[in-house]
Amino acid sequence: MNKLSDRVNRLGYSQTFVMSNKAREMKASGIDVISLTLGEPDFDVPDNIKQAAFDAINENYSHYSPVPGFLELRQAISDKLKRDNKLDYKPTQICVSNGAKQAIINVLAAIINDGDEVILPTPYWVSYDEMVKMMGGNSVMLPTSYVTDFKITAEQLDESINAKTKAILFSSPCNPSGGYYTYDELKSLAKVIAKYPHVTVISDEIYEYINYETQSTSIAQFPEVYEQTAVINGMSKAFAMTGWRIGYSACPEWLAKACEKVQGQMTSGANTVAQRASIVALKTDPSEYRYMIDAFEQRRNVMFDLMKEIPGFKVLLPKAAFYFFPDISYYIGKTLNGTEIKDADDFAMFILENAHVGCVGGVSFGSPECIRFSYAASEEELREAMRRIKDLLEKAV
Repeated sequence: MNKLSDRVNRLGYSQTFVMSNKAREMKASGIDVISLTLGEPDFDVPDNIKQAAFDAINENYSHYSPVPGFLELRQAISDKLKRDNKLDYKPTQICVSNGAKQAIINVLAAIINDGDEVILPTPYWVSYDEMVKMMGGNSVMLPTSYVTDFKITAEQLDESINAKTKAILFSSPCNPSGGYYTYDELKSLAKVIAKYPHVTVISDEIYEYINYETQSTSIAQFPEVYEQTAVINGMSKAFAMTGWRIGYSACPEWLAKACEKVQGQMTSGANTVAQRASIVALKTDPSEYRYMIDAFEQRRNVMFDLMKEIPGFKVLLPKAAFYFFPDISYYIGKTLNGTEIKDADDFAMFILENAHVGCVGGVSFGSPECIRFSYAASEEELREAMRRIKDLLEKAV
């Protein structure tokens, strides 16, 4: 007798954690594995943020916060959105959550009925499809590829929207592609979405600061879709605060109230000490944390030069975030050293078991012909990882 719900049985495990756990197990057994699986900055939290946390403990911030977060934090987020994104959101439009993942779940829970459709441009972050399933919705994948810079067009989006469409969910800058939508590209998408007022845009902007070319644009900047857009962001990437679990949504009033209602019945307010530290982080000039982004850019450049030399890889230079997402379709359908490669997940496992380099196959990202590498690792590790993969593939038969 299966005691689990149909809803849980429909869910899959995160391939990111599957591969990172496999790499961890191999390391524990004594194998020298370089894991480039997790999307986690390899920097420590800046000292001023840590000091703010110590101060909060000493000031006895150990009691429940309001469900949507301390007013001071929501005001700091409001000021940040105005300063960095040209967006006007009052504190009452902001809900602070236990990570950006919960912020997305809150929005989906607030708007999705069983059978509703959510458009996911591929590639998408691995949890998006599972989140939609969890809420009883159905994902509609809009394919992109290496050739299209992993981005959809306005025409493609327009053709996919129907009466069942409830939302479009995407990240820009993108995990896993490392690309982003330009101002003009978002403007064209906004014109399409504005024609369909029943559609909500869920814009995941968690990587906004890690952009090597320009300041990222939010689709909420376009007035025609402001009332349809939920902006998602958080502290994990730009501030190296992954374990602190502070994310947030900024929404029109009707949706912000619904998110607060959902969260109030799930977790209530987020960690109070982490909230207080986040106030200091957001009030600090972003240039104070630029050293992390500069380091990522240097590593990106090194890794790009090395990856271009790997046989069978088609690779774009990532413009943002800290991922490479090479197309490895050359190897799909081949047998390498006795291993049949049916898709990118097979190829990622082949790389892990034979080169001892961990990456993540693209099947769960909606791109079964690609693999994702995180370059949130030392330059020495990145050089050695690319050398191992190149050597393996040059000799594989």
